[in-house]
Amino acid sequence: MCSEVLWHRAAQPVLLSVVALVILTVVIAATIVGPRLLPRHIRLANTADRPHAFGSDMAWLAVRTEDVSALATALGLGQVRSANWSSGIGAIHDSEISGSIAFISPPLKGWTLVAGESLPIPAGEGFIDKVTPLLQGLANQFASVQYFAAFPIIDFYAWARFEKKRCIRTFAVGEAGVIWQSGKPTSEERRLGLSFVEVRGIRERHGDLGGELQLHPTEAHVFSIAAGWSLNPMAIESPAAPTGVGWIADAPRMWRPERVRKVA
Repeated sequence: MCSEVLWHRAAQPVLLSVVALVILTVVIAATIVGPRLLPRHIRLANTADRPHAFGSDMAWLAVRTEDVSALATALGLGQVRSANWSSGIGAIHDSEISGSIAFISPPLKGWTLVAGESLPIPAGEGFIDKVTPLLQGLANQFASVQYFAAFPIIDFYAWARFEKKRCIRTFAVGEAGVIWQSGKPTSEERRLGLSFVEVRGIRERHGDLGGELQLHPTEAHVFSIAAGWSLNPMAIESPAAPTGVGWIADAPRMWRPERVRKVA
């Protein structure tokens, strides 16, 4: 009996040491390995691959630069980690994390693309305009900055272009009509004319009275304008395209929609 008591007393410090070691191991593993498992269940591959198409149900930037580090800094992106085209595009389309990350592409024909549902969109009256200041800030640093958005599910389309620190054109339209517009239609827009007529797209018919028909854009218009200005993200796949590795980064909180505070 005495020997059993003495054995238990002697074993207690050893058991406590083992438990402490296990807890310490778990803490270290969570600290070191945990961040590498982000974003959540998405595995980010860093094997160079060729461009993957994207654009539908997405917003993106096209910036004339190959200095990806400077662009990421200018955007205020956080926790940048390597991701090739396949895993990067897959991540920004993942419903669980798409609202909090952005994909930065490898430079392609002198352009770097930044895509994600997390990018701010023109929200119209009642919301703070977060798109224009973002684009103007980038335009102050990069020669050419473009913005596009195509969300067919909510009938929302937008495009904007800044050249040499100057706003050339901004436009956004939703179910409520035009909500963001400055500058004159560019030649690429004018060339669209009625090329992509869809019966559901005609909002106001004034042609019979001598005026012009007002055509509500579709995502085909957005891709066409993008092709004329820089790159059509739906047409970048090619066996001849260079391979590369891009990056996934955390989107800044300031991109999130924010209502205008009413002053009493």
